[in-house]
Parts: sequence; structure tokens; C-alpha cells
Amino acid sequence: MSNQEKSALDRRGLTVKDLITMGVFGALLTVCSMIGGIFFAVTPTLTFYFSLGASLLPGPVFLLLLAKVPKRWALTIIGVIVSLLSLVMGMHWGMCVGGLVCSVLADLIAGVKNYRSIKMNIIAYIVYSFGPMGTYLVYFADPEGWAAAMLQNGTTQEYITAMNDAAAWWTLIVMIAGTILVAWFSGFVGSKLLKKQFEKAGITA
Repeated sequence: MSNQEKSALDRRGLTVKDLITMGVFGALLTVCSMIGGIFFAVTPTLTFYFSLGASLLPGPVFLLLLAKVPKRWALTIIGVIVSLLSLVMGMHWGMCVGGLVCSVLADLIAGVKNYRSIKMNIIAYIVYSFGPMGTYLVYFADPEGWAAAMLQNGTTQEYITAMNDAAAWWTLIVMIAGTILVAWFSGFVGSKLLKKQFEKAGITA
């Protein structure tokens, strides 16, 4: 297939096949994130590092999704669906908003090179991985408001008290730097594992 033919296909809107693929990969991204981050989520003293654990496994899935559906708004739509599901499951609104915003930004970043650049796609994944951090940014900005919202969602006071005791100014630095490093590593490993898939899809380094 020529580059012109590929470009013509990419300009088409999302097809039914694309939507099915997005649904499958959206579910895989969510499952991989939960598997990697569940230990941090259930441990109040480590919960601030949830985004590190959550970004460890989904990298290859994220990159393969962009290879399968290299079209504008695919990531955004997945972000909307995952954010709504998170809200329904009782997650703090900060995590839902963070996930949505980072999905849109990741979509725009990967789209700069038409989803055909491994480097840009990995950068997009790093940005995408910051989504869960939204709830913790709200925590540091308004700990009392955050605690009130989470108590209504079913979080225990003991959990919140343990979080408060573990919170420190350097926690934010570890969260940000750690998420960047872990997400980059996950994306890098994914790029090596899926090299043949990327070559087939016309994705370059």
C-alpha cells in the first residue's frame, strides 16, 4: 500500500471495526492499569504512587492501539468512556477529569506525526499516564475537600488519616518524576516488543 493510500485511509472517520478495536483496547488499558496500580491503591501510605504502578504495564497496549487505530479522537473517546466508568465506580472526580484531559492531550501529541512516530507515541503515553494523578493534585490543593468527597464515596477515615500522615512535599516530585520514568520504560519496552507490528503499520522511530 502506498503512502498516499495510507493517508487516505487515515483521513476516514472511525469505522465500526475501529470502534470495536477501541473498546477492546480501552478495556485492556484499564485492566493493565489496575493490575499495576492495585497494590498502591489499597495501601494508604503508597497510594500517591498509584500512577507509577498504573503506567508500568499498559505501554505496549497503548502503542499497539495507535498502530491499529491511527486516527484522531480515538484516544479521546477512550478517555471519555474510561473517565465516566471511573466516576461510576466511585473514583474521585479529580482522577476522572485528569484521565480525560490527559487522553485529549495524548491524542493531540500523537496526532502531530499522524500517529506514525514511535517517539511521539511514547511521549503521548507518558502524558496519558498522568491521568490518575489528577486526584492527588486535588488532594494537595484541597485535602479537606478531597477527604470529604472520598468519605462520601466510601473511603474510610482510617485510610485518609494514614494518607495524611504519609503526605510530604517531596511526594509530588516522586509522583511526577517516577511516572515519567516508568511510563517511558513501558513505552520503550512496548516499542521493542511490537517492532514488527509497527513496521507493518508504517510507524517510524
